[in-house]
Amino acid sequence: MKLGIFVNTNRHLNHVVGIVKAALAKGHEVVMFNMDDGTKLLGTPEFAEFCKTKGVSMSFCDHSAKGLNVSTEGLPAEIACGSQYNNAVMNHDVDRLIVL
Repeated sequence: MKLGIFVNTNRHLNHVVGIVKAALAKGHEVVMFNMDDGTKLLGTPEFAEFCKTKGVSMSFCDHSAKGLNVSTEGLPAEIACGSQYNNAVMNHDVDRLIVL
């Protein structure tokens, strides 16, 4: 199964981490898209490092990050700087979607 996680707040880091770890432990793939306040999590090393985990892909809304002055310098290259197109692709490609 492919699980999508739409992250639009920075209030649930522990939940996101737990869900990703649980999904991977069950052999599922995880696709994450961050926008709005969710882009603030990109500055959290524990969160940003998920992009280097096998079975996880991540992208974020560049417009949201710029609007909130979230620094994207130094982010791992595996995190795609994108737009709502990335969100649409995630929604199309996943089997289930969680919004946090």
